Amino acid sequence: MNRRDSLKALGLAAAGGALLLDSCGPKGAKEEATAVGEKLPGVTDIEHARNTRMAGEQFFSAHELTTIGVLADIIIPADGTSGSATDAGVPDFIEFMVKDIPSYQTPMRGGLKWLDVQCQRRYGSAFVECDNTQRLQLVDEIAYPAKAKPEMAQGVSFFSLMRNLTASGFFTSEIGVKDIGYVGNRPGVWDGVPADVLEAHGFKSPWG
Repeated sequence: MNRRDSLKALGLAAAGGALLLDSCGPKGAKEEATAVGEKLPGVTDIEHARNTRMAGEQFFSAHELTTIGVLADIIIPADGTSGSATDAGVPDFIEFMVKDIPSYQTPMRGGLKWLDVQCQRRYGSAFVECDNTQRLQLVDEIAYPAKAKPEMAQGVSFFSLMRNLTASGFFTSEIGVKDIGYVGNRPGVWDGVPADVLEAHGFKSPWG
């Protein structure tokens, strides 16, 4: 699966960006996620205290975080250009986001449980214990809402949220920014007024 083609086809870049803008205030959730110790510029004392408190809390269990990592790497695997979602720290980002936005907690935890229940019924093992073929068989049934069966609605809803969080976490990481080729602002180069413009106004170009 080509990651960039898949993201484009599913509209993940736009969805992830929209989710990030919706969920972050001026302080920026991605910045907050890294604000474990030193206070960031522009962050109030109240915000810093909240960030520090959340950094010391743990919402997901070890099993849930492992499942998130496996699923995130299915959504954005490593390729010849960059690392995977877990390389970009997406599980930690999602852990922060569900603490920052508590309304995500039930859908995420319920969705992870749904994933394990489905795999137990089909394959006799939790999602992370299934082989890659089995995992992809289930993911294919919930990754495309227009094609999904009605009884898979809960899984579709969960995967949409998981996909958006994964894209948001990845494309706001250093790895993700490099992956899309963003180089930031660069100073322009001024070569002077073009010769034809100078000549049109009766001036001779100093460059000949």
